[in-house]
Amino acid sequence: MIRTTNSHLPLSLVAAAALALGLTDCVSAQQPVEVLHKTVKVGDLDIFYREAGPKDAPTVLLLHGFPTSSQMFRKLIPALGDKYHLIAPDYPGYGHSSMPTHDKFTYTFDNLAKVVDEFTEKLGLTKYALYVQDYGAPVGYRLAVKHPERITAIVVQNGNAYDEGLDNDFWKPIKAYWKEPKSREKRDAIRGLVTYEATKWQYTHGVKNLELVSPDGAAHDQFLLDRKGNDEIQLDLFLSYGSNPPLYPSWQEYFRKHQPPVLIAWGKNDQIFPAAGAEPYKRDLKTLEYHLLDAGHFALETNGDEIAKLMREFLDKHAPQQ
Repeated sequence: MIRTTNSHLPLSLVAAAALALGLTDCVSAQQPVEVLHKTVKVGDLDIFYREAGPKDAPTVLLLHGFPTSSQMFRKLIPALGDKYHLIAPDYPGYGHSSMPTHDKFTYTFDNLAKVVDEFTEKLGLTKYALYVQDYGAPVGYRLAVKHPERITAIVVQNGNAYDEGLDNDFWKPIKAYWKEPKSREKRDAIRGLVTYEATKWQYTHGVKNLELVSPDGAAHDQFLLDRKGNDEIQLDLFLSYGSNPPLYPSWQEYFRKHQPPVLIAWGKNDQIFPAAGAEPYKRDLKTLEYHLLDAGHFALETNGDEIAKLMREFLDKHAPQQ
């Protein structure tokens, strides 16, 4: 089951039309949603997270990418929190979670996934849908392989699981670092990826209407990237990203064996994870809703209403209310 769409009415217009027709059930997403900002102890780490929605509703675990944090979901959470239980943690070294120096905490994707796994257990999350974007994919897919019985559905927004998604110019200097992990020259060659120019580029490249992109997202992310020692954390994780492609076959086997319902809502103009990485999901999944959006890497910034609407329709079918 593959569906492709190009545009949708904003939720605000849907709500207005529904109100005019007296269809109040259709506008529940417009009701005020209280978003909580909380911290929980996971081992020695303070893990910050955003939470909204009824705790007895189906849970969606929102996993952010680089170089952002749970703040990337600041608009999506209230858009869905009337009906779903939304949880968005910050990884160690990101957002408002603990940021131990890289000589005191080993920043690898295995460890990020371990912390998030322990975080879900600390919160008592035994069933949840995943939203994975960028770094959220290797974190989330590690959880899915380890706990397939917990995953009700997956929303993929520019999150890679196939070699085709890394076959582009952006990854060439990073791959060169993977080949020579002890090379200071190769490490320094990608240091520019943690600058404000690079962060702003991630938010604006491939965007049809730049006036839709708030400058607040890039500024918030860069403020946290500029903390002393955070650049070394990010460079460690660029190196650790090389641990993900060898796991792709196991993730793909998880898709084939367990057949989770998957919604692809992918910014097709992204040069980091281009649409070439979205297409292969069709090979392994039977219940797949597939949408390439006219957006860039951070599609929620410009197409948030569209993604929220797609998610609501998808989750209503595949993660129904209890």
